[in-house]
Amino acid sequence: MKVVFLQDVKGQGKKGEVKEVSAGYAQNFLFKKGVAVEATAENVNKLKQAEAGEARKAAAVLAEAKELAAVIKETTVIVKTKSGEGGRVFGAVSSKQIADALKEQKKLNIDKRKILLDDAIKSLGTTVVPVKLHPEVTTELRVQVVSE
Repeated sequence: MKVVFLQDVKGQGKKGEVKEVSAGYAQNFLFKKGVAVEATAENVNKLKQAEAGEARKAAAVLAEAKELAAVIKETTVIVKTKSGEGGRVFGAVSSKQIADALKEQKKLNIDKRKILLDDAIKSLGTTVVPVKLHPEVTTELRVQVVSE
């Protein structure tokens, strides 16, 4: 019996696959658990439409990320912090502080986990920080650290 998997089933198939399984396994396990449906023309067509809808959504998210990347590339955010002699910062400037400054100054809501800061910024001046907005879109943000 051919079935369309609605979820991943370990050892059998992944979501969206159409596979041949025994009738008893399909009736007694897959259909009862709701992890697969019979591979009729209607169900296969629904699957194709759902995949096309997901592809459109993914393309829209990618386009939005590219637009945001263009805006961020032209942006310099200013972070004020206490500092001592020689341009050393008391403590450090973290990705959370950068995200908060972006939200406050430029009205851009970026998650702190998307700001790829290897180690915290510990000196005054301008630093270029990578920002990963999407698996395919990475841009750079200039962060200027100034003394209060």
